[in-house]
Amino acid sequence: MVEWSKTWVSNVAGVIAIVIAMPMWVTSLPQFRRMKFELFFYTHHLYLLYIFFYVLHVGDAYFCMIFPGIFLFLIDRYLRFLQSRQRTALLSARILPCGLLELNFSKTPGLYYNPTSILFVNVPRISKLQWHPFTVSSNCNMEIDELSVVIKCQGSWSDKLYKELGSSLDRLQVSTEGPYGPTSSHFLRHECLVLVSGGSGITPFISIIREIIFQIQKPNFKVPRVIMICAFKNSADLAMLDLLLPISGTPPQISQIQLQIEAYITREEEQPMTETHKPLQTIWFKPSPLDSPISATLGPNNWLWLGAIISSSFLLFLLLLGIVTRYYIYPIDHNTEQIYHFSYRALWDMFLVCVCIFIVSSVVFLWCKKQNAREGNRIQNREIATPVTSQGVSPWFSGAELESLPHQSLVQATKVHFGSRPDFKKTLLDLKESDVGVLACGPRKMRHDVAKICASGLAQNLHFESISFTL
Repeated sequence: MVEWSKTWVSNVAGVIAIVIAMPMWVTSLPQFRRMKFELFFYTHHLYLLYIFFYVLHVGDAYFCMIFPGIFLFLIDRYLRFLQSRQRTALLSARILPCGLLELNFSKTPGLYYNPTSILFVNVPRISKLQWHPFTVSSNCNMEIDELSVVIKCQGSWSDKLYKELGSSLDRLQVSTEGPYGPTSSHFLRHECLVLVSGGSGITPFISIIREIIFQIQKPNFKVPRVIMICAFKNSADLAMLDLLLPISGTPPQISQIQLQIEAYITREEEQPMTETHKPLQTIWFKPSPLDSPISATLGPNNWLWLGAIISSSFLLFLLLLGIVTRYYIYPIDHNTEQIYHFSYRALWDMFLVCVCIFIVSSVVFLWCKKQNAREGNRIQNREIATPVTSQGVSPWFSGAELESLPHQSLVQATKVHFGSRPDFKKTLLDLKESDVGVLACGPRKMRHDVAKICASGLAQNLHFESISFTL
């Protein structure tokens, strides 16, 4: 049982693999995963040791059965690691009175992503190890040089970031990974679109609204009617609606959208005065020559490069494995009285896989990085003499001045209800369109209530989809 066999399966390696897997399984339980996320996150890095001892346990023959999955995973993980080592150019930040932040990064024009994507953000000044996923609120078609994420201050990390941004920084070092998201904008196929949100759940819908604004400019595009139902605790949260418009370059086409916004303030009975709320702040950061725009890891032709990496590294692995087997392992097995160690064969497999992926992926990544640097020179060379902080009042409060036509159109499309909650059943069942897409993002109970209405059978035109970022 405790013998590490030289000619067959090693039971010791299998026992070690099980021992390593146990804490990973325990911390995956909901009570650990949600309450102690960092414990869950760091514990799961033990998967490297688990795979190592598992392969030693089963040997190279059985390793071939799981080889494709491990091979593709290692390529993906290494490419993500390479991308995350770069410093990202942070252009500006918007600080909303409701404790919401919008970070605006520079990106290369060749980076494309779909609405509801997420971006992992790391701020070394706060923590060098913590990476947090946030919703991308920008649209790659409207804002070809910028990418924005929205952050709700609800934890220690985001609270520290909020304080850092309020301390008059010249620049803030940030690293990013992504964006990651769906492969298509399937919501555009509906005749009517109902967006139901609670609190900061509105953030994934920002990119959807901006995508529709862009699609309007295309000829023969059938614009879906959009009904946005937002539930907020306080009137200060109405400032989240400001994020529906980009920080700069808002097109006038927003007035062409059949947009209806129903905003519900659940904890206030009447509209407060403007003076009771903090002003909206916009902070512009000084660029650094060490920062680079967010770009696709493998450039615009990422699928071609990824295919080249997979095929080239696999062929290189077969070549090196054949050389090692023929000129090192085979002579020991056939020209001596010894038998080559069973576990050593598995070690050779793992070592050669890692070496091949490292060589091929690094070469392709460095080549694409050089091409991306050329594409992003215009953004990187942009200079601002000093960081700028500007303030403004959100147009959702009485007495606020509407500065532009897009803001006027947005405010006119919005109806604010104080001291009440949305009646989802009445709103959804009154819709007459034949194809209605219902997207819900927010508290779990709210999403379940909307899902029950759509699945009740009272209406055949409702198609429900839940957007959730809970663990």
